[in-house]
Amino acid sequence: MNTVIKTSAVAALGAATLLSTGIAQASSHREAPFITEMPKVDATDFYMFRSYESGRSNYVTLIANYLPLQDAYGGPNYFDMDDDALYEIHIDNNGDAKEDLTFQFRFEDQLTDKQIPVGSEMVSVPLKNIGDATDDANVQVRQRYTVKVVSGDRRKGTVQTATNVDSGTEYFFKPLDNIGEKSFGGNMDPAAYGTYADQHIYTINLPGCSANGRVFVGQRKEAFAVNLGEIFDLVNTNPLGARDAEGPGDLVDKNVTSFALEVPTSCLTGSAMTAGGDPVIGAWTSASVRQARVINRAPSANGKGATIEGGAWAQVSRLGMPLVNEVVIGLKDKDRFNASEPMNDGQFLTYVTNPTLPELLEILFSSAGAEAPNNFPRTDLVSAFLTGIDGLNKPEGVTASEMLRLNTAIAVTAAGSQNDLGVLGGDTAGFPNGRRPVDDVVDAELRVAMGALTTDAPNKDVPFTDGVQLDPNTLRTTFPYLATPVAGSPNGL
Repeated sequence: MNTVIKTSAVAALGAATLLSTGIAQASSHREAPFITEMPKVDATDFYMFRSYESGRSNYVTLIANYLPLQDAYGGPNYFDMDDDALYEIHIDNNGDAKEDLTFQFRFEDQLTDKQIPVGSEMVSVPLKNIGDATDDANVQVRQRYTVKVVSGDRRKGTVQTATNVDSGTEYFFKPLDNIGEKSFGGNMDPAAYGTYADQHIYTINLPGCSANGRVFVGQRKEAFAVNLGEIFDLVNTNPLGARDAEGPGDLVDKNVTSFALEVPTSCLTGSAMTAGGDPVIGAWTSASVRQARVINRAPSANGKGATIEGGAWAQVSRLGMPLVNEVVIGLKDKDRFNASEPMNDGQFLTYVTNPTLPELLEILFSSAGAEAPNNFPRTDLVSAFLTGIDGLNKPEGVTASEMLRLNTAIAVTAAGSQNDLGVLGGDTAGFPNGRRPVDDVVDAELRVAMGALTTDAPNKDVPFTDGVQLDPNTLRTTFPYLATPVAGSPNGL
């Protein structure tokens, strides 16, 4: 591996590290006070990587996860998305901290009142489906969505509609969540839901692209190996212990909703790839709701739902690099960060240059010899947090701003050869050069946070860990990469 890339990329890893030290890969679950009240628009994780499915290396996959900590048995409503919200993935392809391209997702409920005869009356049923859920005739509520492509400013730019190549329309459908094996085929076949969900992977025509992409929005199995309970209990674990010492973690039986979009690389970099320009792109996700929300005292009776929405869009969730708002931004500023845009990130600079988490770890584990680096201000962290890393993923003329950055010119690493420590493990196709589902953000970052990149830190060679590790065999090697969700009723009778 190129020495410049390796050295600066490892520094990047360290930079990213303090952004997320200690909370494994669960980037943004319930991280700010206000977003806990609106779980449907709570962004949990964001991935961006060159597609490693065979034959797809000329594409970039973007995965934005929302609605954290889903219990598979959460019926009868399960986990539909907010049809009054706007979900967005933003791309900055010239390093100026402003979006050049935005993919907007909007949802619409498809309601069909299902009734059964009870005595002499036809009565509406309380369940989402009344038979085989793969047959739309048995389903009361489905959601369809549209994808808009905005060039320039997200609110003032040119808006075009992506189309479903299969149907020729602008609509795509979200599969029902994994209610259980009886609802999907009725034959107790664990693979039945996967087959059903894969029918909702669509070929999408993206305006301005020379080739089609793919899109999928639906429930997936959480891909994070982390013990959230122990971490938030003053890191009640052993960071000096062995990897995988504590099993798969607290989220092993949880689901999440993924917005997966595969886009031809040239559509994201603009003319950079063909004109010899910069192949580095930056990206982040957001979710917005209307400024005004009034509780409707008579839902449905007046043709409206439980609330009436109005006014301009107001951003309430934001996510780029993993764990930034969760463990870097101070509690008093977490809601402010969720409402902010990258161009205004200077207001949060102190949280990066003088991070608190390493100091807390030193206090908690001083008896074990933990000692935080004290090279303040932490300018090494500014590289990964705000600019990208020289020789790895720093765009020319970059304006400092927080987002996930990917050098699309770095070759793909095949699924079977990926190192979950990313750049720190010698795999420059991994975090912090973008982020893949397998990348173990915390283990890589913990080590750098506690001095792995310094020359004089006492802990520079200590392999810090959160004690859990994702089994890569639980992931797919094809789009949308995250696995079939846990079933609400996996065994039947």
